[in-house]
Parts: sequence; structure tokens; C-alpha cells
Amino acid sequence: MARWDPDARGRLLQAAIELFTEQGYEATTTAQIAQRAGLTRTTLFRLFSDKREILFQGQSALIAGATEAINQVPADARAEEVLAAAIAGMADLHTAEHRETGRLLAPLMTSSPELQERAAFKRDAIARAIEHELFERFEDRSLAGVLADMGVRSFYAGYASWITSPDDLSLTSLVHQELGAHRAALRQVVAG
Repeated sequence: MARWDPDARGRLLQAAIELFTEQGYEATTTAQIAQRAGLTRTTLFRLFSDKREILFQGQSALIAGATEAINQVPADARAEEVLAAAIAGMADLHTAEHRETGRLLAPLMTSSPELQERAAFKRDAIARAIEHELFERFEDRSLAGVLADMGVRSFYAGYASWITSPDDLSLTSLVHQELGAHRAALRQVVAG
């Protein structure tokens, strides 16, 4: 296939998941991934800096989803409404196909310290981006930090439930359930 064929990123992701599952993350080369995807190594490196980044290509979309959602909430909205919109902005980007991909990726992530490190970086980058937007809005660094941490924790907990659940619950509803549980826990801490 020519390098300009559609969905090169998606084909590289599918090829990487297949190869990492078959032979392990460390044993898989970028040349093998490109070949399986029907692309050249040059195309792979034009799109991604290394094989690890293929799996984390959704990071910028999640940040953009949260940022856009925050900026669409009315100026007089309460902090918890803004946070709920931010995590819904990330969750709403996920489809049934993402759910299946998440199910395949979960065991891969636990099998490689390098992937675990990159996953932690992704999570931190999302939290920092949300914190920045919330600080811009509320001009309170402590509030922005606590909200961002709680929102990202809720998102990831909801995501973990979503990819393992046999039910057809939406990711957005699971994330909002987690946010409610985290808010209740925070209220107990404050009341105690």
C-alpha cells in the first residue's frame, strides 16, 4: 500500500497491538509494525517518534476534548459543573471500537514498564492541561489542582470499569458515577 492510503494511524495502531500481543512489546520492531500495517518505516516515523507513541496517539484528542468542554460551559457555572463537562468531553470521544481497543491494550500496559511509564506521563499531561484551564477560569490554583486530580481519577476509574464491564453502559455515565463517588469521598474528608 502507498503511504498516502487512508487511516495510516489506525492501521499502525492495529498492527502494533497485534504484534505486541503476539510477540511482546520489547520484541516488536518498528519495521515489523510498518510492514504489518502496509506502510513504510518512514511513514511510521513521520507520524510517531517511536513504537510506544503509536499506542498513545489519543492523548492530544483527550486534552482537546476536555479543554473545549470547559470553554463551552457558561461563565457562571459552578466548579463541579465545569469539571463534569471536562471529563464528559473526554469520555464522549470514545466509541465501541475504542472499548475493544482498550480491552486489548490493558494487558499490554501491565506487561511493560516502558508502557506504564508512558501511561503515567499521559495521565499527568491530561491532568496538567485540565488544571491549567480550570485555573484560567477560576483563578485559584488549589481549586484547579484538586478538581483536575479528581476529574482525571474519575475518568480513569470509569474507563477501567467500561473496558471490563459486560454491560453496555456508556463511558460518560460510568465516569460521572465515579465523579459522584469521588465528590462524596471528598465531602467526608472535609466534614471529618
